[in-house]
Amino acid sequence: MPMIRRSSVGREIQVIGRSLSNIARALARLTPLIAAASVATSRNPMDGARKLTLSPKRRAALKLQGQYMGYLRNLKPAQKTRVKAARTTKGIRAAIALGKRLANGAKR
Repeated sequence: MPMIRRSSVGREIQVIGRSLSNIARALARLTPLIAAASVATSRNPMDGARKLTLSPKRRAALKLQGQYMGYLRNLKPAQKTRVKAARTTKGIRAAIALGKRLANGAKR
């Protein structure tokens, strides 16, 4: 083991002490910034916003719309045109049924 002179040990301790005090000052400067950021992010942006209430009729309509869009998403353009035409002429339920058949590969 190499011998360390006493004066170099003292200097190393002083360097470590200065480094620790620099870290303490940096943390003291950082603390208010962290506190301000946590207050800003803890606020709920939806506070005071109205709560969305759906009637059973509206909920059912949204479910049908989601089914329609889900089947339409994976169809080829010509098939989409057929399904959209069925929706305008026969209604959304018929369009969903046609989209389901086309998505599953049945040709009709």
